[in-house]
Amino acid sequence: MGVSDVIYYMIHFRELKSIIQWKTWHNPVHERNPEKEPVSLRICFDFLDKTSRSFSTVIQELHPELLVPIALFYLILRGLDTIEDDMTIPLEKKNTLLREFYKITEKEGWSFNGNGPDEKDRELLVQFHYVIEEFRKVKPVYREIINDIARQMGDGMADYCTRAAEGRSGVDTVEDFDMYCYYVAGLVGNGLTQLFVESGLANPALREREQLQTSMGLFLQKTNIIRDIKEDWDDKRRFWPREIWSKYVEDFEDLFKPENTEAALNCSSDMVLHSLNHADECLFYLAGLKEQSVFNFAAIPQAMAIATLALVFRNPQIYKKNIKITKGEACQVMLDSTQNLQKVCEVFRKFVRQIHKKNTPKDPNFLKISIACGKVEQFIESIFPSQDAKALQRAVDAGGHVKEEDPKVIQERKEAKEDIKYMLIAVMGTLIFLSCIMIGFAYLAGARWDVAYNDIKHEIKQGILKQSASATAQTVAGKYDREEL
Repeated sequence: MGVSDVIYYMIHFRELKSIIQWKTWHNPVHERNPEKEPVSLRICFDFLDKTSRSFSTVIQELHPELLVPIALFYLILRGLDTIEDDMTIPLEKKNTLLREFYKITEKEGWSFNGNGPDEKDRELLVQFHYVIEEFRKVKPVYREIINDIARQMGDGMADYCTRAAEGRSGVDTVEDFDMYCYYVAGLVGNGLTQLFVESGLANPALREREQLQTSMGLFLQKTNIIRDIKEDWDDKRRFWPREIWSKYVEDFEDLFKPENTEAALNCSSDMVLHSLNHADECLFYLAGLKEQSVFNFAAIPQAMAIATLALVFRNPQIYKKNIKITKGEACQVMLDSTQNLQKVCEVFRKFVRQIHKKNTPKDPNFLKISIACGKVEQFIESIFPSQDAKALQRAVDAGGHVKEEDPKVIQERKEAKEDIKYMLIAVMGTLIFLSCIMIGFAYLAGARWDVAYNDIKHEIKQGILKQSASATAQTVAGKYDREEL
């Protein structure tokens, strides 16, 4: 932790509290035991850590029945994505690899070293035989589901690459945008749902609600595309559909020009609207998950997405750099998202209200965004009403007077104040600790504390002498009036 981080958390001590609570109190529902795993599987989990630390954490806390299948599912799709993103692979070869990748997962010993040297996850494909070795041990029903999703995704990616190579923009219309997001993320939601249901850890009715499954993936993918606009543009990629951005600027690069800030913000709010329309269906989907680790696995990314959506909404910084929610905010979101559906709904309500608060009548999407926010709140209210008639009745006595506050609530308020006190003590302790370390380094570097002490002592003595001389002069002058002087 750097000095800037210490200063930040001194000001935002609630975020520091969230980090400490997550690190201290979070207990995984299930814990993976690497010691009982073969070497090949441990290598697979190492690649999972390298390719996505955030997803790796939630995957490794899954129920043992789904731990390995979902970890390998992620790595297989990451392999597909690595081939699609690599612009050094010739189109014909790339298309063949993408369309045949679902068959490759059954070829013992297969690996691929044809990626460019700068491709981030090329090592995964170089050692892909480890993934295949473990995948062949997975239950046939799970392999069938994963291969079917890989086949559909590979076909969709190949079609997109072909269009881009022919000079046609990959994403022109909103329909193109939805289809692209479906192939790279919506299909993932479909596959995961089948795995959840097949394992008996989710309501079988979810299998019939394909729209809900798809919305889970689209909500995440669309939010990430909005957040990553600057990073994608720097990499010469564009995923925002022409149908949307052309309403605000003539050329896509005009969004990044300072003189078009207002138009760019209106454009981004249009994109946020398309993502926000999936929010209520995501909550509906989460209600069908039975097992806690599966619920956590699905809920954390969705809660992070709504928090990110609130961050990017009408935020001009997205056109200047890649922005993310802070670590403290992320820990608080994770704490709230790993309890139950009601807490997740509260997270959604909180960030939807932030979006609504930032919404402005100057935005041409003002009314639609207000309706979308209201739709999410209405859904939450329908399953968790804020006005409980029985609770209101209990709060009033027979004479119609409000009863005294519950002692339990008073106690909770006292505990909250105690938490703040302990947080301040923790911050001061951290500062003292860092100060001691800095002084220690200075001492080891040869700092002369005796010289510094003598200099300070000399300066103090000189100051006292000057004050004494000045006081004497004023006493003498006071004996004479102005005429005598």
